[in-house]
Amino acid sequence: MQKPSQRPLWQIYLIFLAPMVLFNFLQNVSGTLNGIYIGQMLGTQALAAVSGMFPIVFFFIALVIGLGAGASVLIGQAWGARETTMVKQITGATLTLGLLIGLIAAVVGSVFARPALQGLGTPADVLDDAVAYARIMMLIMPLLLVFILFTQLLRGVSDTVTPLLALMVSTVVGLLLTPALILGWVGLPPLGIESAAYAGLVGNVLALLFLGLRLRHKKNVMAPDRELWAALRLDRAILAKVLRIGLPTGVQMVVLSLSELVILALVNSHGSQATAAYGAVTQIVNYVQFPALSIAITASILGAQAIGAGHIERIGPILRTGLMINLWLTGALVLLGYVLSHWLLGLFITDIEARVRAEHLLHIMLWSILFFGFQAVVGGIMRASGVVLVPMGITLFCVLAVELPVAYALDAHFGLQGVWMAFPVTYLTMLALQTAYYRLVWRHKPIQRLI
Repeated sequence: MQKPSQRPLWQIYLIFLAPMVLFNFLQNVSGTLNGIYIGQMLGTQALAAVSGMFPIVFFFIALVIGLGAGASVLIGQAWGARETTMVKQITGATLTLGLLIGLIAAVVGSVFARPALQGLGTPADVLDDAVAYARIMMLIMPLLLVFILFTQLLRGVSDTVTPLLALMVSTVVGLLLTPALILGWVGLPPLGIESAAYAGLVGNVLALLFLGLRLRHKKNVMAPDRELWAALRLDRAILAKVLRIGLPTGVQMVVLSLSELVILALVNSHGSQATAAYGAVTQIVNYVQFPALSIAITASILGAQAIGAGHIERIGPILRTGLMINLWLTGALVLLGYVLSHWLLGLFITDIEARVRAEHLLHIMLWSILFFGFQAVVGGIMRASGVVLVPMGITLFCVLAVELPVAYALDAHFGLQGVWMAFPVTYLTMLALQTAYYRLVWRHKPIQRLI
């Protein structure tokens, strides 16, 4: 087998990236199929109820994404230096903190589900269903967050296949169990809108079991063996380094999720049809946005491994290759989204008026995901070296000082479509500022290992 350094960089990217893109695709398929099942079997109001949960679930997921971002950079550097004991210690400490966040989410989220959804302005005709769904989702959050975090950490040691296979298990379970619970097949109780949440619980349990068994079989450095179990503790020294990178990223993700809550509240003010349109458009945008984020994650991990191995000269080529792949892959998905938008939205929305509105909203902002991808790759390269504060500050500025004010201003002038106009303005501003910082400041900083 060739050493990674002997392969063209674009091949290394694609070997790493392909399973991750498929992972995100399957992750979206699971959510999409649940949306289709609910929209087609239970109606537009039920879809609106579930859509109201997207930002709340993302709020907690954002925290572990931040942890995973910080830990995967450290794991990447340790793996690049072939320090396997340090890899296990980082993994154990990070998973322990992730589980703690999940337990807090389960308690707080289930208790305050109704007031939180009321505060978001969830339409009264779907509030009870939304609360029932939210409480179940919050109770399964510990398992969901641990699964998401574990898959992130595995990428630090270049294993993107195991997370993909584990997600296949979860997705197949969801495919079979969600409609079975909606309709009460084979003697199962018909659970209505809660069906997708319960199917998710079963799927996550089986996926985690598969994950552990495969890692042990492959003798992966992150396999749940005695050494990893011993590392499952809140190690202050390691977590301080994880949080140094991960906390700013987590704060950034939380602010993004909070901004989505504000956007959702603005959308909710236009009624349940607008809320359903928001949910359907979000599903399609995710199919384009997550591959762009996967490219950025790949750039960050490859950059971290290069730093750990002492090959700083590879950083520039890694960045350029990431930008090129974003242009072709994300660009192709954007074009596909425009061509198939009418059919795709019809999978979620049966009401003709709501579908036409959703299609118009999608067309307004979909193209800008290409530029979102460019700025994400630039930020990912800087994160590989532990530089996160300024990129985070740029993102927060763009969200708080650009996206939200522009969304409200354009909503007042153009109505609902004005909300979607704010996204292209925000992403273009992000790209301009991230690129300026990279070229004028970051490139002139010394790059050193963090662990």
